[in-house]
Amino acid sequence: MPSANVRGAQPSADRRLSTLVRHLLPSSARTATTTTTTSAADSLEAFPTMASPSSVFAGLAQAPEDPILGVTVAYNKDPSPMKVNLGVGAYRTEEGKPLVLNVVRRAEQMLINNPSRVKEYLPITGLADFNKLSAKLIFGAESPAIQENRVATVQCLSGTGSLRVGGEFLARHYHERTIYIPQPTWGNHPKVFTLAGLTVRSYRYYDPATRGLDFQGLLEDLSSAPSGAIVLLHACAHNPTGVDPTLDQWEQIRQLMRSKSLLPFFDSAYQGFASGSLDKDAQSVRMFVADGGELLMAQSYAKNMGLYGERVGALSIVCGSADVAVRVESQLKLVIRPMYSNPPIHGASIVATILKDSAMFDEWTLELKGMADRIISMRQQLFDALKTRETPGDWSHIIKQIGMFTFTGLNSDQVAFMRQEYHIYMTSDGRISMAGLSARTIPHLADAIHAAVTKLK
Repeated sequence: MPSANVRGAQPSADRRLSTLVRHLLPSSARTATTTTTTSAADSLEAFPTMASPSSVFAGLAQAPEDPILGVTVAYNKDPSPMKVNLGVGAYRTEEGKPLVLNVVRRAEQMLINNPSRVKEYLPITGLADFNKLSAKLIFGAESPAIQENRVATVQCLSGTGSLRVGGEFLARHYHERTIYIPQPTWGNHPKVFTLAGLTVRSYRYYDPATRGLDFQGLLEDLSSAPSGAIVLLHACAHNPTGVDPTLDQWEQIRQLMRSKSLLPFFDSAYQGFASGSLDKDAQSVRMFVADGGELLMAQSYAKNMGLYGERVGALSIVCGSADVAVRVESQLKLVIRPMYSNPPIHGASIVATILKDSAMFDEWTLELKGMADRIISMRQQLFDALKTRETPGDWSHIIKQIGMFTFTGLNSDQVAFMRQEYHIYMTSDGRISMAGLSARTIPHLADAIHAAVTKLK
């Protein structure tokens, strides 16, 4: 025979469930429940948001694919053996394979073999060595801003995270909440800054007629921007066009921006990856730092170290004085803490290991130049192939542009034709990743371009 305690357990449990029902159900349902003999369990089952076969999210519309990442989704579904993916913004070898740098593998192995390494949380600002070395890499070891402790640097989640943290910091603490971005620019820029709380405007940058820089339009638009506005600048290898200002043009941009107190926000995703020289690719940034003015800098190690999936980046803010830099860092912590608390340790440790060891640094620069040189070679080979086919039009912009991407000038109909007939995948604006090409695939691409511009205007 069961004990009294067991016999009394069921009524007690039902009372607790009834109390829970009274708290969960709307007031009208509570009244109905108390005036009927319906059990508490039945009441819970009847409540429409609990254990219902339908979802509270059933009304959501299917979101569209990301216009860049969606290219790879479509490519992966294509069974054709001739397919070529020129949409992905990641380096590929001549064999079309992802590349892990030898120096990265060595650094990673060193970290794994170190028994003293632990998996503790990093500080909110990230790995201290990584931050110091990142600032020196982009600004130069002899930079006055670094020597005077005027730089506040925090480790972020690659370039995207650095832009978002910087955007939210400006939305909270800067008097002008409008940011001007080049037209066109990386597709994520307007989304990142809008969600960060800034108002996004554009300035002219690319001239479709020349497939080069609309420098006059750029100057006119920045001249008409309100004093103090934020201006996003691609440090080098502009994405998606591959069109960069000359040093003389950069100097004119700098003078104009400083005269109007426009705040530069640099995005550096390709340092060393564009020309093969870390210093050359940082010249535009260092021109602005040298004049003593303030700026923001978002860095990424996705391309130049091939650490795409490690999400390694840094945000640096060059301030007017050392004491301001200390306060800026304190406020950056308040942006980061509720966003992702603190950054991951592994990728930043790889970068720091390479940057602080002179032999490994030299090895990295050689591998980096190898990647840049292969992309430059792909540009020349594609240009030569189109010239050989006597493809209509001037294709010299392919070898004049720089970095991972080429803005071909192909229109959306031509892009669609090349996907349908030649299984070549790129974004609808005609941007192609030169890093996705090889000596094997260039003839196929050249044939496709020739057919597209011949048959479709």
